[in-house]
Amino acid sequence: MFGIGGGELFFIIMVVLMLFGSDRIPEIARTLGKGMKQLKNATNEIKSEINKSADVNDIKRTFTDLGSDVNRTGGNITTDINQEINKVKEDIEDASGPIKRIR
Repeated sequence: MFGIGGGELFFIIMVVLMLFGSDRIPEIARTLGKGMKQLKNATNEIKSEINKSADVNDIKRTFTDLGSDVNRTGGNITTDINQEINKVKEDIEDASGPIKRIR
C-alpha cells in the first residue's frame, strides 16, 4: 500500500510523541487495537451473513426448481416412482424365475 521507509517512520513516531506525549501512547495504541478488532469482527459478521444469505437463496432456488419440475410433470412424481419400482420388481422376478425353478 504505502511505501514507508525507516526515516519516514521515525519522523511519524517523533510527531506522535510530541503531540501526545510518551505517557498517552500506550493508551492510544490500545484504543487503536480495540478499534481494529471491532472492525475485523464487524467485517467477519458481514461476510458470514452474506454467505448464509447466499446459501439460503441457493436452497430456496433449489426448492423452487423442484416445485416447477413437479408442476411441469403434473405432480405425478409418486406415480412415476411407483412405476419404476414395479419395473424393477418385474425385472427381478424375470431374473429370479429360472433360479427358483432350478432348486
